[in-house]
Amino acid sequence: MSTTITTAQAQHIQLHDSRPSFFGLVRGEFFKVMRQWTTWIMLVMLLGVIILPYLILGTVPNAATRITSDPLHYFYNVLSVGLSIVRVFTGFFLLILTARMIGLEYQLGTIRVLLSRGVGRLQLLFAKLLTVVIIALVLLVVGLALNYLLTLILVAGTTGNLHAFNAITPQFWSDTGTYILYILINMGVTILLATAAAVVGRSLAFGLSVALIFFPIDNIGTIIMQLAYRVTGSDFWLNLTAYFLGPNLNQMPIALTSGR
Repeated sequence: MSTTITTAQAQHIQLHDSRPSFFGLVRGEFFKVMRQWTTWIMLVMLLGVIILPYLILGTVPNAATRITSDPLHYFYNVLSVGLSIVRVFTGFFLLILTARMIGLEYQLGTIRVLLSRGVGRLQLLFAKLLTVVIIALVLLVVGLALNYLLTLILVAGTTGNLHAFNAITPQFWSDTGTYILYILINMGVTILLATAAAVVGRSLAFGLSVALIFFPIDNIGTIIMQLAYRVTGSDFWLNLTAYFLGPNLNQMPIALTSGR
């Protein structure tokens, strides 16, 4: 009789799919990232480098005169400094974060465990990429809000009022939006670069090394090409720089805003 009851109960049992869901993987990636000391140390350093320029600008002699005499030019300078720092240092943050997220799976051997549980390679990779993209967007929003708040504090603390903001033109906000779009492009390129390095190398050390040295070498390459041009007199070496990733990214905001 017990056998009959057990069989009847078994007929009503619905087995759950043992394969993890995509958003479950994303949630797991957030769990791992947020519990790594490296992540929090980098966030604190990122916060520090964003605040530091405003502390320096606040101690510049005749800062109030510079703001009141030509406020629009001053805001362009602050925008250039503040958002450039957001671009560069969030880039370093995303390079290290992406390379670690992928490289640690190979280094610790956990990728074998994940794949053995039915997770597809592409599913796992896309989950990691989505996690990094969400973190990048959050960093951008927080960075922009922090820069805006620090600019308000800087102007109010230096001049005693916020009248200088009346000089901001629609062109300024348009250029700001263009620069934000440029930062998003830079973030996307950075994430893809670190992903490619970590996946191809299948190693944390290789992924971090290639990701961190690529842009410095890329920019140094322009100097080498200029030296080769001076030695040979051939435009071939200068034409090669048109295909360098780093220098093109550096010149993009200047071209898009006509140097403003």
